[in-house]
Amino acid sequence: MNSELMNSELAAELTRMAEEDHRTSADGLSDDFARQLAWRRLTARHGDRLAEIMDEHGWPTPALVGAEASRAAWLIAQHADRQLDVQRRALALMEQAAETGGADPAQLAFLRDRTYVNEGREQLYGTQIAGVRDGAPVPWPCVDPARMDERRAEVGIEPFAVHTARHAPPAAG
Repeated sequence: MNSELMNSELAAELTRMAEEDHRTSADGLSDDFARQLAWRRLTARHGDRLAEIMDEHGWPTPALVGAEASRAAWLIAQHADRQLDVQRRALALMEQAAETGGADPAQLAFLRDRTYVNEGREQLYGTQIAGVRDGAPVPWPCVDPARMDERRAEVGIEPFAVHTARHAPPAAG
């Protein structure tokens, strides 16, 4: 099988996985425990498959699978919360790829924060939200919070207040 065909097949597989993730992600917060369990099984299955892909190809860069499928791989790594080994490996491979322009700096920042939070460490960019207090999103603890927006700008992420205002739930009326 030629590599171009294999890469398009891999791209299609990653894209399908991300589409399935999007369709079912609300189940992770469902009151229905069976739906929660199904979501956990899905993300674990996707995390396992991403690990296999990384074994064979390294990080699925845009050059290997296209931008959409590379973003899909990042989403799968983001949601592999119960597979810290997969997140750590994806983070390391994305860091290497970023050195040559093969990974999006903003996606890398989100995965770094997600991995750090899952490790019990302070995040750098404030991308991971712990909850809502007084109607406002509150990030998990962050290294040097006064410089958080500066670090966000360095990787192309909008300021925290702008992001959370745009993504806030509508006020009850």
